[in-house]
Amino acid sequence: MNRIRRAIVAGLMILVGGAALAETYRDRDVEMQAVTELDLERYLGTWYEIARFPNRFEKGCEGVTAEYGLRDDGKISVLNTCRIGVPDGEVKSADGQAKVVGPGKLSVTFVPWLPFARGDYWVLYLDEAYELAVVGAPRGTTGWILARSPSISAQERAKAEEILRQNGYDPSRLREVRH
Repeated sequence: MNRIRRAIVAGLMILVGGAALAETYRDRDVEMQAVTELDLERYLGTWYEIARFPNRFEKGCEGVTAEYGLRDDGKISVLNTCRIGVPDGEVKSADGQAKVVGPGKLSVTFVPWLPFARGDYWVLYLDEAYELAVVGAPRGTTGWILARSPSISAQERAKAEEILRQNGYDPSRLREVRH
């Protein structure tokens, strides 16, 4: 039992330490604003990752998609899929779940049995057609530009970057995702 307890404590220290070492891409003195209305039914479905702020869990990922669905228990299923190294590389996926915690705000986990292993997922912008989304987190360690198709126009990109700027992010640090 003592060995199990030490393993759990070591795992917790790694998780907490990793979170503390995560790079921040936004000025946290700037108040972050999530959308005030999110039509969850329209948001569900497949989104292509256009650009992201680098993070450890997507290292080496290209061709990234996120698929959201409604579960029987009212939570949201999350299936993140990436291709290792190149757009047609080996598929790697992660199953998770999310729950709505406020207007435009979700809490996401890929380790549901660990109550504190949740991440903030705030929808900062959605166009009227629900074809373009900008997502971030108050801590500023993650952020994404998402679209319903694998590419967006220069005008859409400029709008997404402006939303990131308004929320304290530095868009020059975004990493393009190849599809």
